[in-house]
Amino acid sequence: MSSIRPLSGITVIEIGHSVAAPYAGMILGELGAEVIKVENPKGGDACRGWGPPFTDGTATAFHAFNRAKRGITIDLGNPVQVETLHRLIRERADVLIHNLKYGTLDRYGLSAAALTVQKPSLVYCNIGAFGSSGPLRDRPGYDPMMQAYGGLMSLLGEDGRPPVRVTVSIIDMATAMWAVIGILAALQERGRTGRGGVIDTSLYETTLAWMTLPISAHLANGEIPTRHGSGVEQIVPYQAFASADGHIMVAAGNDNLFRRLCTAIGRPGLAEDSRFRTNSDRVVNRRTLIPILSDLFATQPLAVWAARLDAAGIPNGPIQTVDQVVVDPQTAALGIIQQFGSISLVGLPLSFGGSRPPFAKLAPRLGEDNPEIIDRAG
Repeated sequence: MSSIRPLSGITVIEIGHSVAAPYAGMILGELGAEVIKVENPKGGDACRGWGPPFTDGTATAFHAFNRAKRGITIDLGNPVQVETLHRLIRERADVLIHNLKYGTLDRYGLSAAALTVQKPSLVYCNIGAFGSSGPLRDRPGYDPMMQAYGGLMSLLGEDGRPPVRVTVSIIDMATAMWAVIGILAALQERGRTGRGGVIDTSLYETTLAWMTLPISAHLANGEIPTRHGSGVEQIVPYQAFASADGHIMVAAGNDNLFRRLCTAIGRPGLAEDSRFRTNSDRVVNRRTLIPILSDLFATQPLAVWAARLDAAGIPNGPIQTVDQVVVDPQTAALGIIQQFGSISLVGLPLSFGGSRPPFAKLAPRLGEDNPEIIDRAG
């Protein structure tokens, strides 16, 4: 691929806040689109205050989700400024993304129905909480409540202990990626037909997509999945074990790997035990096998087990802390942590022709591009 900015020439208007729409906008911006972030002049996106830490007076979190953009302010309560936004969309936008509460933009003539009539080539992406239909359509939603409501938290942690959640904004960020997938598909279709269209995705739908396997299993057998800590319901052993000086993740995901694991840990007979011969056997007899393995792993330091498992070709790895991850040689070799001035952020997990899209621009200051963009729009 000749360009690491394949979306050059595409203009995106992002009316977003918090994580989902901003992260989608950032991805498109990193891929070369001109992304214009629209914020309320009275403080802007709340994410600006999600700190410490702060960089140049703005939360580092805001930079993480809003780099590669330009920024303007529009007061939706001001009809003149709303008309300016209308003009900007008509004259420049290829894509509009928003994650405001369902129906909010309709009050200002900025609904998908209205704008795609005025500009048929526009790709309009709604990022909702619960989706565009159903009894919860009008409710707001945030990442933690979706992890709870969509069943994800019911699978995390260990039985008999309080529920936990994935601490990163996995639902918000994954919804952003679904939005980008939909936008790219719509732009491809527009290249053939000249017409844009409306894309709907939501936090709740994304949560259900993450739940594909447990929901499918429940629909097949009627059983409610139980929690297995670092393990999973359908594969054993596929979890972390405590060694003498740390935890190691072991992923013996098939019968061949389990046989090699048993040899590597000095217990080849386990693989021939009728209770553990196949993965189905091991799942049924999980409560017998896991204590045996746990006792074995506790006898040696992590480095010893890692060397043995590596030699046997068994997927494994230590549970690293963030400070270890950022200095890991593999992280460094990928060049995915990118620096701009005094701030370092994680780049896109994509390379084109061996080159990763660069960290070329900090997140905009509130209203930074008003003089050029707003004035030019009228």
